[in-house]
This record gives sequence, C-alpha cells and structure tokens, in this order.
Amino acid sequence: MSKNEILKRVGNIQQLAYVRAIEYSEGRSSGLKAFDIKNGKLSLRVMADKALDVSEFSYAGVNINFLSKPGLQGLGHYDTNGAEAGRSIMGGLFFTAGLEHFGAPCNVDGVDYPMHGRMRSTPAEHVSSDAFWNGEDYVLRVSGEMREAALFGENLVLRRTIETLYGSKTFTLTDEFENQAFRDEVMMLLYHINLGFPFLDEDTKFYIPTKKITPRNSDAEGHEADYNKMEAPKDNEPEYVFLHELKTEANLDTQVLAVNPNLKLGLRISWNAKYLPCFMQWKSIASGDYVVGLEPANSLVHGRKWYVDNHQELHKIKSFGREKNILQFTILDGDKEINDAISAFEKKF
Repeated sequence: MSKNEILKRVGNIQQLAYVRAIEYSEGRSSGLKAFDIKNGKLSLRVMADKALDVSEFSYAGVNINFLSKPGLQGLGHYDTNGAEAGRSIMGGLFFTAGLEHFGAPCNVDGVDYPMHGRMRSTPAEHVSSDAFWNGEDYVLRVSGEMREAALFGENLVLRRTIETLYGSKTFTLTDEFENQAFRDEVMMLLYHINLGFPFLDEDTKFYIPTKKITPRNSDAEGHEADYNKMEAPKDNEPEYVFLHELKTEANLDTQVLAVNPNLKLGLRISWNAKYLPCFMQWKSIASGDYVVGLEPANSLVHGRKWYVDNHQELHKIKSFGREKNILQFTILDGDKEINDAISAFEKKF
C-alpha cells in the first residue's frame, strides 16, 4: 500500500508503527531505558542501557525470544562479576558477547575476564530514535554508541543501528566497530541469538548449512545428530553446545533458518562471514532453561584463556581499524514463505 493510501486510512501513523521510548519502574529492572519498535505485526524492544541489544521480539503476538530466569535487571546486579554473570544474563532475542572476551570467566596474565564479557551490560551513548517517511518508505530506527575501554587498556567503540521499514517482516542490525587505541587490540565477538517458547517447541526445526559439527564437551557428545530439531523439556538435562563449520556463498553470505510448522512461523537470520567466520549452537532442553542459541562469532566459544593456553591466534582489530557486520532477522509467515525459504536455502547450500 502506498504512503498516500495509508495516510487516507489513519490519522496518525503511530496507529500502525512507532518508535517509543520507555523506562522500567520496578524490581531489578527499575530505571532501565529502552525503545519499543512496533511495525505492524512485528514488535521488538531495544535496550538502551544494555548495548542496544534486543530483549523482546514477537510477531502477530507470538513470542520468539528466550528470557532467562533472572529476567531483566540494571547495572550493579552481578553484571560483570565472574561467574555471577549467570545471575544477570537476560537472554533476550540477542545479547552482545565480548568485546575483550566471551565464554566462561577466566584470568589471563592477571586480568579477569567475566562471563561473556562486558559489552552486554554497557549503556549506549549518543542514543537516537526516529520514525520518518523516506519517499514511500516509513523508516523506524534506533541507534547509539557503546565503548569498552580501560585506563592504559583497550578503547573499542561500537556504533549500532537497528532499523525496519513499515510493512516489512525484516529488521536489520548494523554494527560498526572501531579500535580507537594506539595499538592493535584483541576483539572477541559473539552474537548470542536466543529462541524461546512458544516459537521454540519440540516440533521446531533448524536449517544450518553445516559442513562439520564438533561437540564442545562430553555433555554434547552423542547428540550431534539431533542438532536440527528440538525435543520436549527434560528435567535437569545439561546444555549441549555444538561448534559448526558453515558453508557460505561465494561472497561469504550465509544464513540459518528456524521453523515452527505448527505455528506456520519461521525466522531467517542472515549475515556475512567475513568478520564472523565461526558459528556455535547452544541447545538446552532443560526444564526451565528451554532455549536454542544460534551464535555467529569471530572466535570459538572456548574463550580467551583457551586461545592463549593452546597458542591459537586471537582475532585482532588494528589500531584505528574498522569492521562492520550486518545481520538481518526476517519473519517467515505461512507455509508458502517457509517453503520458499527452505527451497532457496537448499539451493544455496
């Protein structure tokens, strides 16, 4: 429908689509600032005080993301205190793991690195939100900047934009990283994308263009063959983590699909592997911790200490060097869109 036809039918476009600033007011989330983006049936919440990560994502009222048992909470509650981070990690649709480290907490050369790093709990600065007509497109956008820095240490800057167009079933995450230090710097990055109930259920299927699957540890061994499906919840079952070597197109584009055939709903996540050559899958069928994580990354999930102890090369960004990642999250609505996406996936990979 054209801009003219839409505006004939609504007095205010916010009837259909908006970006709206909000603030939480109770419990450990009290004071947290965020933005709600409504785009017709598509809804997402962007956390201004948590790296502009997306905490909630739904389509036509169906929840797609996972939310951990601790839920949302502000700074000061276990955020970056070693293994205590497990008491503050929200899950959400995604959180940004890094930038100096991700994985289990560790100490390297006398420096402590908390679980999944510090970026996920970094509030955004220079925050901007907007909703405007650009020709026939109604643009919904949130942007801002996060900095991970230390006196005499790193100085890594992330500029992030989240954008969608009214009527689209896609939102785009654009991340631009710059090393503003006068030395090359280790930069470990993992997009911790988390799917939850009711989108995630025992009938949910995964399409991952894998060439090779390696279990992270003994808990995951023997479960590799079931990477592409979900099971019913099981009490006290340990998590499984699989390391995938992915196929890509010639230009390094790749994607994964998650499909719930009963809901006739799917999600395609697309990115380029130039700066994200690694991919992990986190699968937990444990009752109460029921989640699958789909995780593009620039390093393996073993963590910084493993790289150092095993004399493996850590990813580095040069002094005043830049890197850019673009991830797209696209809803597949109905059997035709799902089947077309699966067919295109199978032709590419």
